[in-house]
Amino acid sequence: MATAKKKATTKRKTTARKKSPAKKAATKKTAAKRAVAKKTAAKKTAAKRAPAKKRAAKKTAARKAPRKAAAKRSPAKAKSLRGRLEDARKQVGEVVDSARLKAKELAHQEQVLARKAELAARAEVDKARDLAKYAEKWVKDRARSDSKKLAALEKKLAKQMKGAERKARAKARAAEKKAEAKARAAAKKIKARINSATGKKKAPAKRKKAPAKRKVAAKARARSKA
Repeated sequence: MATAKKKATTKRKTTARKKSPAKKAATKKTAAKRAVAKKTAAKKTAAKRAPAKKRAAKKTAARKAPRKAAAKRSPAKAKSLRGRLEDARKQVGEVVDSARLKAKELAHQEQVLARKAELAARAEVDKARDLAKYAEKWVKDRARSDSKKLAALEKKLAKQMKGAERKARAKARAAEKKAEAKARAAAKKIKARINSATGKKKAPAKRKKAPAKRKVAAKARARSKA
């Protein structure tokens, strides 16, 4: 069987090698036909694909047109957008600066209020201390002034007592003098009655000179002062 197969294959090879020129020409024609058919198929497919390509190109151009217009308009828009962005940044910066200033003002106000409270507390302490010192000094001054007033009152009362004593003494002296004068007058009356009864005449009494009014007024002033 193996030998038979080998013989068959060898026969085929020999027959293929020994082809005639007519067969060669036929194979060439078939190859040329196939090439022409491929070209025509390729042209047909290209023709079929051309409208689709044109449509796709139109679509892409239509899509790119707004982009191109936007690219043409982009410089002006970019400038306006940049201006808007700068304005927005400025506004944001102003807001941030104002917020920082407000925070600083609040911090300063808090510091001022804290310092004010501290100073008020110190003032209250100093006030209490000064009031205590002033009260102590006031008590001392008041005691001193009261003692001075009491001493002055005592002196005044002592002067008044001395004046009252002097007046009492003067009154007592005046009363004694009046009593002595009355006694003398009574003695004179008795003596005169006795003389009249015995018959003796009364000798004329010598008149005393009346003291000057000025001397009497001066003595009265001296007594009142005493």
